[in-house]
Amino acid sequence: MSTEYDVVVLGGGTGGYVAAIRASQLGLKVAVVEKNKLGGTCLHAGCIPSKALLRSAEVFALAKKSEEFGVTTENVHLNFLKVQERKQKIVDQLYQGVQHLMKKGKVDVYEGIGRILGPSIFSPMPGTISVEQNDGSENEMLIPKNVVVATGSRPRTLPGLTVDGTHIITSDEALQMNELPSSIMIIGGGVIGIEWASMLADFGVDVTVVEYSAQILPTEDKEIAKEMTKILKSKGIKIVTSAQVLGEETKIEETVRIRAKVGDTVEEFTADKVLLSVGRQANVEGIGLENTSIEVKNGFIDTNDYYQTKESHIYAIGDVIGGLQLAHVASHEGIVAVEHLADQRPLKIDYTQISKCIYSHPEIASVGFTEDQAKEKGFELKIGKFPFKAVGKALVHGESDGFVKIIADAKTNDLLGVHMIGPDVTNMISEAGLAKLLDATPWEIAHTIHPHPSLSEAIGEAALAVEGKAIHF
Repeated sequence: MSTEYDVVVLGGGTGGYVAAIRASQLGLKVAVVEKNKLGGTCLHAGCIPSKALLRSAEVFALAKKSEEFGVTTENVHLNFLKVQERKQKIVDQLYQGVQHLMKKGKVDVYEGIGRILGPSIFSPMPGTISVEQNDGSENEMLIPKNVVVATGSRPRTLPGLTVDGTHIITSDEALQMNELPSSIMIIGGGVIGIEWASMLADFGVDVTVVEYSAQILPTEDKEIAKEMTKILKSKGIKIVTSAQVLGEETKIEETVRIRAKVGDTVEEFTADKVLLSVGRQANVEGIGLENTSIEVKNGFIDTNDYYQTKESHIYAIGDVIGGLQLAHVASHEGIVAVEHLADQRPLKIDYTQISKCIYSHPEIASVGFTEDQAKEKGFELKIGKFPFKAVGKALVHGESDGFVKIIADAKTNDLLGVHMIGPDVTNMISEAGLAKLLDATPWEIAHTIHPHPSLSEAIGEAALAVEGKAIHF
């Protein structure tokens, strides 16, 4: 059986289902093909479940120090099965919401594996989608005018470290743990690794982070990474940088023994579990790219600024094209792709205006260039910083670690970057994102009257500090 569509989206994750909704809003006939569940990695194995666990860890850590707030509690303990139940309840609720959105948008959903076919009796161009349905029924043939590939990514692994789901795991398996290990070694100190390190330490797990680069969070501003390192160490987390894991020398018995070259020496680490957090690789296999002229470079689908592949009627968005592998990025790439194929003339995405967040404890958020990146681009800089320890609301919250850092062009006063580490900064970063979009200067941010007491006062004071005029520090 075959059905014609204006757009078929291959992959129903955050990027895919948002692209489908936008296409439906534009009056197009749309279908989504998803092999697992709508919502993809973000909803079922990434953003949402991990943040639910992080919130439970934060509450547990707060309960253990409630005496500081004048609240006496006794026998504070963790019921990790309840933690997992709460996580799943949130995921299930949001999953129902996505299903409702598909029905509301009159988007047809096919549950199964979709593959792009080459020229055939259905179409003289590549792009017909053959759907191998999960229920075992006969393959469906979808004949679209346009295709959006949004097949996402999966965790990378390392040579010699075979994921067995028990001793060596990725974030996928970690999210399904029924009980916590007493110790864990996290290989990779990037965003995912640091979120898990923070969470597990707050849950009471003995955590070691081993990072190949000279600093954890290698894509973040150096001062932010340095501050986070200090805070994590104060939690008892061991952090080892400039370390090359020798995966082939791994020994698994009751515990896992990992050897790593750290500088000029080889060190051995032992833990109950090893969590691999070394990035994600695109899902480009098994979707029929070989039947097209689409190019894959360095493991990712190559596209232009509007997400067209070498087959102009086939687009690709999200993790499968690399770049910033973030859910909100995939969503907006999907919107741009669909608006482009519908001749809506969308604006290109400026990736320097995209806010990035790390949901550790404390949180990190940023937009724009780091200090090093700005210097490499030849800017003459002026920088303002303001600590949360000088913000009354932060002291009230009992969370005063961290700071806000604003980087500006000394010649033009243009805002180049904003970096934050501290309480609730993942919610605060949108002010900086809007300022970047509107090409605001630090002066304009400083003269936006921030309410008192609020955490956002740190942004206004950091903007004043760019000109050496901070009031409260």
